[in-house]
Amino acid sequence: MSLKGKRVAILAGSDYEDLELHYPHLRLIEEGAEVKVIAMEKQTVVGKHGLSIVPDLTFAEAKPENFDCVIVPGGWAPDRLRRYPEVLNFVRRMFELKKVVAAICHGPHVLISANILKGKTVTCVSAIKDDVINAGANYVDQPVVRHENIITSRVPADLPYFCQEIIKALKS
Repeated sequence: MSLKGKRVAILAGSDYEDLELHYPHLRLIEEGAEVKVIAMEKQTVVGKHGLSIVPDLTFAEAKPENFDCVIVPGGWAPDRLRRYPEVLNFVRRMFELKKVVAAICHGPHVLISANILKGKTVTCVSAIKDDVINAGANYVDQPVVRHENIITSRVPADLPYFCQEIIKALKS
């Protein structure tokens, strides 16, 4: 198990993109990582397409120092999560600690609000391309982009590339 000893946080909010949470969750567990789902409350969170998950921790309980990576799935959840200072502080602190910060689809909305994209090259779903550019990032249309400790992808079809890049980053 190549990621034994690594701890990964996945953010969950109402109407997350189902595959963008569950695919990395299972894939990273398969690689041997300890994966914890973090949400505002420890109540079942339901995705856009009906899958659900029970969070392991709340943001009040989770400490960025205890994780090696944070993943922000897309869907409508990032637009909701970005409104909470606890979420933004968690993601910003992970970035400052040089931990892996990964976001897919609409997930970069959280990175924008955490104010960590200026000068970074990233990708995202085309619907928020302008938001990413207005945050000072360099947008590129690629399946996955890694700029220092930030990893971004566009859509569910990019999940294999997204997860491969996260695994590669966690191994280095």
